[in-house]
Amino acid sequence: MWSSKRGWAGPAGLPLLAGLALLSAPGTARAADAPDFAAVKAAYRTSDWLVADRTGAPLQTVRHDYGVRRLPWVALDEVSPTLQVALVTAEDQRFWEHGGVDWAALAQAAWSNQQGGQTVRGASTLTMQLAGLLDPALRAAPGSRRNLGQKWDQALAARSIEKTWSKRQILEAYLNLMPLRGEASGLRAASQLWFGKAPDGLDWTEAVLLSALVRQPQANAERVAERACGIALALDEEQLGAGNRPDCRSVRARAMIALGDKPGYGRVPGQELAPHLARKAIEAWGKRPAPLANPAGMPVLRTTLDARIQRLAVESLTAHLRELRKQNVEDGAAIVLDNATGEVVAWVGSSGLISDAPQVDGVLAPRQAGSTLKPFLYGLALEQRRLTAASLLHDSPLALTAANGAYVPQNYDRQFKGWVSARTALASSLNVPAVRTLLLTGVEPFYQRLKLLGLDTLDKPADHYGFGLALGGADVRLLDLANAYRALANGGQWSPVAPLLPGEPRPAGEGRRALSPAAAFVVGDILSDRGARAPTFDLENTLATRVWSAVKTGTSKDMRDNWCMGYTRRYTVGVWVGNFSGEPMWDVSGMHGAAPVWRDLVQALQEADPGQPPKAPAGVVASMVHFKGVQEAARREWFVRGTETQEIARADQAADESAAPAPPRIQYPGNGLVIALDPDLPPAVERVVLRSEPSDPRYRWQLERSLPSPCRQTLPAGSAWAPQPGSWTLKLLDGEGQQVANAVRFSVRGSTRRALECDAVPAAVGAP
Repeated sequence: MWSSKRGWAGPAGLPLLAGLALLSAPGTARAADAPDFAAVKAAYRTSDWLVADRTGAPLQTVRHDYGVRRLPWVALDEVSPTLQVALVTAEDQRFWEHGGVDWAALAQAAWSNQQGGQTVRGASTLTMQLAGLLDPALRAAPGSRRNLGQKWDQALAARSIEKTWSKRQILEAYLNLMPLRGEASGLRAASQLWFGKAPDGLDWTEAVLLSALVRQPQANAERVAERACGIALALDEEQLGAGNRPDCRSVRARAMIALGDKPGYGRVPGQELAPHLARKAIEAWGKRPAPLANPAGMPVLRTTLDARIQRLAVESLTAHLRELRKQNVEDGAAIVLDNATGEVVAWVGSSGLISDAPQVDGVLAPRQAGSTLKPFLYGLALEQRRLTAASLLHDSPLALTAANGAYVPQNYDRQFKGWVSARTALASSLNVPAVRTLLLTGVEPFYQRLKLLGLDTLDKPADHYGFGLALGGADVRLLDLANAYRALANGGQWSPVAPLLPGEPRPAGEGRRALSPAAAFVVGDILSDRGARAPTFDLENTLATRVWSAVKTGTSKDMRDNWCMGYTRRYTVGVWVGNFSGEPMWDVSGMHGAAPVWRDLVQALQEADPGQPPKAPAGVVASMVHFKGVQEAARREWFVRGTETQEIARADQAADESAAPAPPRIQYPGNGLVIALDPDLPPAVERVVLRSEPSDPRYRWQLERSLPSPCRQTLPAGSAWAPQPGSWTLKLLDGEGQQVANAVRFSVRGSTRRALECDAVPAAVGAP
């Protein structure tokens, strides 16, 4: 910017009238060249930044400068003609005729100054005021008025501006640079903040109020209204139009609404598609100079996002969450990653206005993983060659001794499927087989594998998570979990998520192999198998897409979180649904909460490319396999090379079939088990399923309680028992009432209001 110190300085002590004569004389007191209008406009910067997608399409407007509120540059064609007329009437009535200095007004001010002996006041044209806005040296010090020297310099500067700028350019620049009330600067900010509209919509009442503010921006509403009334009366009837002159009553009322003690500030418009991602992008940009601005003076920060996919993710998540409001669901988040580059394509941190905590970023908030960790567990077992996709696992009651008591996993539907293949167990998300798989791999190796996959929120030792790690009893971030699934999509090769800003340096040397290509391929094939998913989810469900995709759902304890994580050949998509408050949802699983959003995104991402299944890598072979003694159809199965087989039999039938059958035994509850009653469940619905191996409809159960008071209960086979607190002994009896299996002892803790139903003859205290 040019400065009075480099050519605009005049004889500050010269009497004003003599200065006017000098200013009029040719060749005297020449000012430096004025800055170019285009350069002034190019240097303009808003107080907001625009965060955009990879193509420059707008995503989010973010306030960056809290010292001033300056909105995008407004062209004169976008300014209401009413304001242009009102402003010229109020500040510079001969603006369109003079050459930068209104000689008549200045002479009158000089004469008044000579008569009163005061500092020169008034007579500054819009061009002179613009010169002061462009050059700080031409402005008065805070709390004071411009002195004679500054007035002189402004006059020189104004004449220099008028030589190269058009009148329309002068007026346009002035409207954009003029400081106004409070933090507002420029016409667009004032129009939006005080009247809630764009500058082209200002009416006569609003126009005279804004024009009145130019002279005294900090004046109270009454003072502004008084001056605005004066401007309204001075408006030219021909320009105003018949019947359009604003009356003082409406001017005062509008002033009190806009400028009173409790002003009705309008909402500043802007893009609101990716608030959480925008904050991360600006944080990544740091303290570097503002990025290149768009033509309206707003700095634009490009990210890796795709605005179309971001918008779809926001709309889909919001729509599905609205449908779930009656089931106590409020929050959600979604992430889309490009498999090849690791770039973030969509980042939705919350459900926005639906949420009571919209500032929380669900993409980065740790939440319990549920069943979403199972693919990595089975992948480890395949890699260790402890399982194949055809291996049989027993889905039956299981009680394990843990450091803090017995660990008894249950399936989501509280049912057991018996002998199932690892393919069925993973695709159908069966819990007991997953725990049995963890017993094969070991807790510590699985824990280390999860850390290798970038799940750094597992910040406690492996023993802390114990057997619950198989079922996702650990907190993870959606971003980290999605990137772990991206490693599956990339054949087990993990790498960090790419920087949010294109062109930023990538982390060096951090890529690593987290799973063998063979194991990753087999796991992906299982997760894409609609038939293997059917025992739990049926063939037609929200995970079925028109394109090839591998997917896994997960629901945490008490339905506090549910997830849907999966990938296509090109993208990895992750969705979380729940409540940031930690409140449980009401009967909402990953299949009904997160899965519909996941499906919408996958099908939109691949609408032009259905995608083909990945090709089998080296180290994987296909083989026909037949099953014996289980309900698994013969099929062509994928194996890690060296583990292939053609026949699979149940473990209890693999021995010599001529051997005598194993004696009956009680499967559940296990000996020494402690059952804790859930205080949140009504007593009428809480049940314990009693199971034996083999099961026989002729069997019956006998339960005997010794403490706190004796009681005996007899139940038929297949019964679900209503538990009561106390120490219990369970026996399995045949049709003749003879005990056919070893008794087990267990206890129930908690309280219940259910009436205790005992047989007629109480059991003896301490009965075996």
